[in-house]
Amino acid sequence: MDLKDWPSHIFVTGTDTGIGKTVVSAMLTKALNASYWKPIQAGLEEETDTEFVRRTTGFSEDRIIPERYRLETPMSPHGAAKIDDVYIEMSDFSLPKYDTDHLVVEGAGGLMVPINDEDMIIDLISYLQLPVVLVARSSLGTLNHTFLSLEALWRRDIPILGVVMNGPEHQSNREAIQHYGNIDILAEIDTMQDINPNALQATFEKSFL
Repeated sequence: MDLKDWPSHIFVTGTDTGIGKTVVSAMLTKALNASYWKPIQAGLEEETDTEFVRRTTGFSEDRIIPERYRLETPMSPHGAAKIDDVYIEMSDFSLPKYDTDHLVVEGAGGLMVPINDEDMIIDLISYLQLPVVLVARSSLGTLNHTFLSLEALWRRDIPILGVVMNGPEHQSNREAIQHYGNIDILAEIDTMQDINPNALQATFEKSFL
């Protein structure tokens, strides 16, 4: 996808947790010269996703929007919120103000991860009315997870910009996702060893353009 074709708002989600959403979010934030926002952060003991994006993009604090909810325990948002004696209200979320042409929003876990007694991450995406970049692993097991995620998004009429495959190149899986999912593969990104602003920009230009 050409740089001029990226929409002003992008929601980065994944087929699972630990799938590479934050690296892809950082890459899009850097390449699009965007602002970044993670509405819900669960787990504060180690480097948070917001801190990771700021460090790896080299952007200043004004480009990195604070989380709406910061929860102590690294688990599903609904469970982490209960531990913190917090209830996550959907009405608490609205798109923040930002001074760039693009805003990259990152989810927590996969689409069907609960955030309260009634809502899941996919409901937050629908509520914010944002198009989705779906991050999927490239390796064995990705087809089922990816097709289920696409089906869930289609059922809610959520626009999908395409799929980013993360991990070693796998031609068969790429072709299957394109064919059976009838969806664009935006990029294939191999595991990055050294993640910094230059590496993010170079990988974006190699993989996306």
